[in-house]
Amino acid sequence: MELKNDTAMVRGMNLPISMKKSVEVCNLLRNKTTKTAKTILKRVINLDQAVPYRRYNQDTAHRVGIGPGKYPIKTSQEFLRLIESAEANAQHKGLSSNLIINHISAHKASLQWHRGRKRRQRQKGAHVKLIVKEIVKDDRKTSTKQKN
Repeated sequence: MELKNDTAMVRGMNLPISMKKSVEVCNLLRNKTTKTAKTILKRVINLDQAVPYRRYNQDTAHRVGIGPGKYPIKTSQEFLRLIESAEANAQHKGLSSNLIINHISAHKASLQWHRGRKRRQRQKGAHVKLIVKEIVKDDRKTSTKQKN
């Protein structure tokens, strides 16, 4: 995949988090600025804000104001780490700190075996892809106002 000059990307491969929880967190963070996204994730980690569950919400408790929701702490910590890495990648590319999450997606990773005493178990895993884009203020609106 070829990136434009105003974007930066980070991938999390085989992260030890649930794919279903990752999808719900992705839906919450999509089209938000990185500053807002980090604030939301810190609030989820501190159990101050719940993540609304829209797709994988069977037997999920109701939260005030959002409907079914949970507090995926481990997933939020991994996403916070990925967003900070994406900001560092953007800074290395020479972009400003004005960034918006342009693309975020989670996919199922290959399942790994975990050995136990009586039987084997499968471990959860997810691949996460995050692309941030630099926000550029549009100068066309100001130039048309000045002409009139």
